[in-house]
Amino acid sequence: MKLCIFAGTFNPIHNAHLMMAQYAIDNFGFDKILFIPAFKPPHKDYDSQISEHRFNMVELAIENNSHFEISNIEFQRESKSYTYLTILELYKLYNVDGKINMLIGTDAFEKIESWYETDKLKELVDFIVFVRENEKVNFDKLKEKGYNFKFAKMSFCDISSTEIRQKIQTNQSIQNLVTKEVKEYIEKNGLYK
Repeated sequence: MKLCIFAGTFNPIHNAHLMMAQYAIDNFGFDKILFIPAFKPPHKDYDSQISEHRFNMVELAIENNSHFEISNIEFQRESKSYTYLTILELYKLYNVDGKINMLIGTDAFEKIESWYETDKLKELVDFIVFVRENEKVNFDKLKEKGYNFKFAKMSFCDISSTEIRQKIQTNQSIQNLVTKEVKEYIEKNGLYK
C-alpha cells in the first residue's frame, strides 16, 4: 500500500487541510492518507480538554472520503506526539509499499532538524512539502543532509486554524473555512469561545 500521513494539531481541521490531502491522492497516487491528530504536540501549547474534540472533528471532516482515514495512534500513547515513534509503529501496522510519505508545510519543514530523532526519521519518510504562495524557500541544505522531499504544486488556499479560532471568538462566520459537520460540531460544543 502506498501510504501517506498527515499529522498535525488540527485545531480545528479546515478545508485547506482537506484540499492538501486530496491533492496528494490525485497527484501522487497514494492509496490512503492517514490523518494523525497529535495528542500532545511537542512544539505547541497543549490543552488536554480540546484533544478529544480535535480528534472528533478530523473524523467528521474526512468521513465521506474513502481515501482518507484517521488514526488514534498518538492518543493511545498518551505522551508527547513524536513523529519518529509514530512512523515506527505505522511500519509495523501497515504493509507499506516503499517508504511512508508525509505531508508537511514549509513552516514545519524548516524546523525539521529540531524534531525528535530527526536523523532516524529522515531515513524512514519521504516528505511532500506544501509551499505558500510567493514564499521563497530554499531547502538545498536539507537535501544535502539526506532529507528526501518533493514540492506540491497546489494553488495556495489561505486558511489557518488560528484565523478560524479568532473568527469564532469575535462571532464572525467560519462558513467555507471548515466543513458543515465541523462547523456544527464547534457550535454544538461551544469550542474556541
